[in-house]
Amino acid sequence: MLNFTMGPVQSNECVRAIGAEQVPYFRTPEFSSILLESEHLIKNFANAESDARAVFLTASGTAAMEAVVMNLLTKDDRALVVNGGSFGQRFADLCRIHEVTFDEIKLNAGEALTAEHLAAYQDLDYTAFLVNLHETSTGVYYDISLISEFCKRNEIFLLVDAISSFLADPFDMRDLGVGAMISSSQKVLACPPGVSILLLSVAALKRVAQNHVQSLYFDLQDALKNGERGQTPFTPAVGILLQIHARLREIDKAGGAGSEIRKVSALATDFRQRITALPLEIASKSLSNTMTPLHPLNVPADQVFQVLKDEYGIWVCPNGGDLKERIFRVGHIGTLTQDDNSKLIEALHDMRSRALL
Repeated sequence: MLNFTMGPVQSNECVRAIGAEQVPYFRTPEFSSILLESEHLIKNFANAESDARAVFLTASGTAAMEAVVMNLLTKDDRALVVNGGSFGQRFADLCRIHEVTFDEIKLNAGEALTAEHLAAYQDLDYTAFLVNLHETSTGVYYDISLISEFCKRNEIFLLVDAISSFLADPFDMRDLGVGAMISSSQKVLACPPGVSILLLSVAALKRVAQNHVQSLYFDLQDALKNGERGQTPFTPAVGILLQIHARLREIDKAGGAGSEIRKVSALATDFRQRITALPLEIASKSLSNTMTPLHPLNVPADQVFQVLKDEYGIWVCPNGGDLKERIFRVGHIGTLTQDDNSKLIEALHDMRSRALL
């Protein structure tokens, strides 16, 4: 199967080879050095402060979202949540569950965030801003510079889920004034799912230190203390952490974050330029390099997914809920090439000739 989904994505031979090895014991100096180097590389790729810290959490991206809400926000905060899809809704749900007062900037599917949206919330004493930088359910990439300027003007702590956009789109944590960023193993890092990475600024570390979380597993104070020696409080997904380390070193050797972003961008641009003759409409007014959301003009989107999977051996990313029949998504991350783009585009043209698109 050729995989154009949003994760898990295709891994390269190096990552797959590590996955085939015996998992080593991890309470060792050797493993600690690996985790500490991974932390250093993540900080470097995001241009985080020198005193920022990374936490490697054996959990899904949603668990990482919950961990940051629990550890960085309290009942004294007043949060503003961008809700333009299922992942924005998830941040709203987490605030509700953990009794954080919040308001939502509600956006329609495919709608970009604008200065006009933010103007309505100017000078209203918000203390935190939560955003899924790339709303993966709809394929909308929010203007992080616009959000950053708003948060700086209003002295708001900015918390960014960059799970699907980190290393696919430019991201300068220090310049943007981001307090905390979330990423995950199964997106651009192209490793198996199971590990999420929290990158915490100095301001975020202060919030963690002042908060008292009623949780054993999601207590970031404990995670940070163990991280000082390159360890985790509990048994982590050791094999995946070794794969992440290998990928980070690979990206660093190839030229760092900028080189990886250019690679993903080139794949996205190539694909988008070559689908213009097909009866497909790009369904987002603000695109990430990560993925192209497409609305088929003649058939249901879930039918396109099914036919590509069953008859052409190609996975694209389906949608659910109200978007099931409206939008399917084509990812540009993982071990993909322009030749792979050609195979998908040829399949789509063939489907059109068969009146299946």
